[in-house]
Amino acid sequence: MVTSNLYKLRLSQVERAIEPFNAVKGTPVPQGGWLRSIRESLGRSLRAQAEIAGVSSVTLTKSERSEAEDRISLAQLRKLAAALDCELVYGLVPKKPLHEVIQDRAELMAKQEILGVTHSMSLEDQRPSDAFIERQIDERRKELLDGSWKRLWQ
Repeated sequence: MVTSNLYKLRLSQVERAIEPFNAVKGTPVPQGGWLRSIRESLGRSLRAQAEIAGVSSVTLTKSERSEAEDRISLAQLRKLAAALDCELVYGLVPKKPLHEVIQDRAELMAKQEILGVTHSMSLEDQRPSDAFIERQIDERRKELLDGSWKRLWQ
């Protein structure tokens, strides 16, 4: 069983790895894609670049178009980037910090569980105080975060 400390360690490591990518999040891709843009900025013709890359001009044209349309494979993009003396940098950048995603999910689940029970108690005219409910939600959220995070997504 994976402990919450291991989850927290993994989360911290991934968030540190993602950090440099945050600076480029939202950066637009040049019209026509990076391959064509960089090739043209180097003053290389399609034919010259295809020869350097070891592909036909037709293949390079198709690859540049595929990259601009988000259809190119990472392997092909990596190969063509290397022929431009570039390194492919690949990453996924979460829209919000991963630790917030985990916290929000635990909060949502805790509220659903506790408020579901509270609703049943209200029907029986036994609803506890709002302060008690908030403490119960907070306790349940902490329990969820201290346990297996897999439970958060089931």
